[in-house]
Amino acid sequence: MFVDRVKVYVKGGDGGNGMVAFRREKYEPMGGPAGGDGGKGASVIFIVDEGQRTLMDFRYQRHFKAQRGENGMSKSQHGRGADDLIIKVPPGTVVSDEQTGEVIADLVQHGQKAVIAKGGRGGRGNIRFATPANPAPEIAENGEPGQERDVILELKLLADVGLVGFPNVGKSTLLSVVSAAKPKIADYHFTTIKPNLGVVQTDDDRSFVIADLPGLIEGAHEGVGLGHQFLRHVERTRVIVHVIDMSAVEGRDPYEDFVKINEELKEYNLRLLERPQIIVANKMDMPEAKANLEEFRSKLQEDYPVFPISALTRQGLRELLFAVADKLEVTPEFPLYEEVDPEKEVNRVIYRHEDEQDPFTITRDPDGSYLVGGARVERLFKMTDFSREESVRRFARQLRSLGVDDALRKRGAKDGDTVRLLDYEFEFVD
Repeated sequence: MFVDRVKVYVKGGDGGNGMVAFRREKYEPMGGPAGGDGGKGASVIFIVDEGQRTLMDFRYQRHFKAQRGENGMSKSQHGRGADDLIIKVPPGTVVSDEQTGEVIADLVQHGQKAVIAKGGRGGRGNIRFATPANPAPEIAENGEPGQERDVILELKLLADVGLVGFPNVGKSTLLSVVSAAKPKIADYHFTTIKPNLGVVQTDDDRSFVIADLPGLIEGAHEGVGLGHQFLRHVERTRVIVHVIDMSAVEGRDPYEDFVKINEELKEYNLRLLERPQIIVANKMDMPEAKANLEEFRSKLQEDYPVFPISALTRQGLRELLFAVADKLEVTPEFPLYEEVDPEKEVNRVIYRHEDEQDPFTITRDPDGSYLVGGARVERLFKMTDFSREESVRRFARQLRSLGVDDALRKRGAKDGDTVRLLDYEFEFVD
């Protein structure tokens, strides 16, 4: 089974907890704090493996959770950071955030890596909180939670040339005779239900990768038929070879087929029409093909090269392959997304405008309690060790500095009212 789109859940490892400890050596009468920091949680990293060709493995495992860091220890020993979770993906994988639609990574080259979910930093031990005013603090942080998200993996094939056209026009047959690929071929619609790749070598020793992609039908850009499953793969191709059935044995008009397919390419992604097209007039061994080709040329307004061939008898294939190879030599790649070379951009700082998010939100529950939420407040809560009074007081000060207390008062909170944060309840004290 060929799988080219999956949804998976990834979570970076939580950081290890910091520790509260004190030195009590014989010759250190003053002692002092000696609790170490927690180790960093593991990140989830995707890496390209050219030996993989499908996302099939993700059909059976859709949850990936990295290990947490080791907790801090006494004698000022820091916890060990966890090893990153490495997940292999095939070349051509695009990773995007399901919630926002943002493209996280476009992975195309063997060995290319991308951090998909960052691990949390380790919590600080009490050695980090010592001050002249408080030389023996009993405060330590819990580890920072690792990043978690649902991501969409889409495989967009790395082919130089894409064969497009209606079902049953001879794309698979053409691929089978110009390369060593062996696609399944039969006399019915939608024979091709998965993309097939083949390497073509011309008589003058030039080579390129060609993809036989699932046949299009009208409405494909809206997902009709194999719609998006096909169109996502043609995005990476540099040259489009448009195969048309000139015999018209199924009652379709060749020129109308040409117009409809280009309309689907345009509706899906305008940039697809930037790619040069070569028209292949296939099935020229059939009786009506020559007359249909003349009529097709008369209607064709654009200046596209047209190559009459018969994939069955191999007529005209040599000239077609030479033309495709020539076109590839003068056609640049079309990157799907703007990429930054990390080696060249080490010292470059990129500033992006982002809407400032409120540090917290306050809502009312039907039972009258107040619900406090927000990523920043929840992060502070998860990193607080509530088993120690000094840590609890520090958390209260942090909420006060963020303005949570004042906001609750404005919402009408009184002494004794219930305040909920995640699954925990607190009593509001004015």
